[in-house]
Amino acid sequence: MRRIPAYLKDFQMNGVIRYPITNYINYNRLSHTFKNTILSISSTVEPTCYSIASKQPQWVTAMHAKLDALQANNTWELTTLPPNKTAIGCRWIYKIKYNSDGSIERYKARLVAKGYNQIEGLDYLDTFAPVAKITTVRLLLAIAASKCWSLKQLDVNNAFLHGDLHEEVYMKIPPGLTPANKNQVCKLQRSLYGLKQAGRQWYAKLHHFLLSNNYHCSISGNSIFLKHDGNHTTALLIYVDDILITGNDDGEIQHITDLLHSTFRIKNLGDLTYFLGLEVARNSKGIHLSQRKYTLDLLAETGLLDSSPVPTPMVLKQSTTNTVRSLDDTDAASYRRLIGKLIYLTTTRPDITFAVNNLSQFMYAPTTAHQQATSRILRYLKGTPGAGIFLPSTSPIQLKAFCDSDWAACPDTRRSVTGFTVYLGNSLISWRSKKQPTVSRSSSEAEYRSLASTVCEIQWLTYLLNDLHVAHTSPALIYCDNQSAIQIASNQVFHERTKHIDIDCHIVREKVVTGLIKPLPISTTMQLADILTKPLPPPTF
Repeated sequence: MRRIPAYLKDFQMNGVIRYPITNYINYNRLSHTFKNTILSISSTVEPTCYSIASKQPQWVTAMHAKLDALQANNTWELTTLPPNKTAIGCRWIYKIKYNSDGSIERYKARLVAKGYNQIEGLDYLDTFAPVAKITTVRLLLAIAASKCWSLKQLDVNNAFLHGDLHEEVYMKIPPGLTPANKNQVCKLQRSLYGLKQAGRQWYAKLHHFLLSNNYHCSISGNSIFLKHDGNHTTALLIYVDDILITGNDDGEIQHITDLLHSTFRIKNLGDLTYFLGLEVARNSKGIHLSQRKYTLDLLAETGLLDSSPVPTPMVLKQSTTNTVRSLDDTDAASYRRLIGKLIYLTTTRPDITFAVNNLSQFMYAPTTAHQQATSRILRYLKGTPGAGIFLPSTSPIQLKAFCDSDWAACPDTRRSVTGFTVYLGNSLISWRSKKQPTVSRSSSEAEYRSLASTVCEIQWLTYLLNDLHVAHTSPALIYCDNQSAIQIASNQVFHERTKHIDIDCHIVREKVVTGLIKPLPISTTMQLADILTKPLPPPTF
């Protein structure tokens, strides 16, 4: 009997799709409300450029409304470009905002300046503006799930326009705006999206407002603002112009929402369902986080929506060294964009973290082997597009972690790989796969450096829990499958094999003595962090 050659099995033949994506998506277990939400998100398409949006009435209306708001706010004045000045460009970005029930709240057109053309020292000075770390987001959601706190989402209208602009910046006329004189440009008087300093100016304005209303900024995370009143806690998490509010004081949540609306004009999007590209499904059992739509869009963009799935994101003996033919400039740029998108996908996908981390080390000069490896990750995602992490509502407030390392894993530098996972009770909130900065002389040293990295992460999470007034009296449990590393942590005597890692030793030992952590042994077969240090065979994976 004739068979299709192996190298052709992933191609479509005679119009028949062997692996349709519908075989790997199941909505039957979703609630009616959340099902409507994700189907609405998936069925709508956002235009990617002005030429497409200008042909659709809803987006034309959104752009006119935005231009009217900008002009009413005195964002710019039309003038002639002075000598020795350069006007930066601008473009439209289009986003659809959804209500918690999946209905479209509005079509949002955002005018963005091409700030990458600004000159440091002339067009801007300071740029840094804090945004929430994704680990902070997961921690806050895990606490909200375990304590049954409400979760609300707010969106600030024209957030960056509230920031003051102190530099002299000129911008080209936006598409859709017809000036009286074609040679005119916009002299910006207010901050605008895309400017290097825009995020900093907006954060400063919001920071001052919240402090004046008896909130204080968390020392361990400048993106969290807290208010404590007896046993009541209210927390605001800021990610640019998206605000997440949670706590056990519904009255205070409504009060601060009204204050924000009266000052900045916000949109109350209701219960949290879609935040930063994360699909948030909640019921009495807990919260599930996934990036299903993001994954499907990535598969469609790369043309692998109908490819055959594979059981693991990385083969066991995959070669990703610089010994294969390099990609040309076009393919290399495409590779870098794809890796960047995969890095963001690791927000809810710890299962691909090691593979993505491994491939991201070759972005400066990718080869055909790296390109093939990214295709395998995408084919693995094809079989699990809706996978994510679950934050149970019955989870205790107890930090525990698993740490591991793969000694001398990198064939080019012989550096080891650190991997760890941190749980709040049964909720996975933090994980990392990272090459160690120095070469370890033994597997015990590599394991101990991994242990030290885990301790630093736990210490930071402890500070966050303290800021949130979340009690955690028991020491954090760290499971390590290397007995030597555990003995080094407990042994107060340095000797020849450990004196060169004394800084890491002091970090771990200090936290053991203070009662922050308690190292415990675990067998390699039960080591959950093993998936973050090396490729695993399908059964183990």
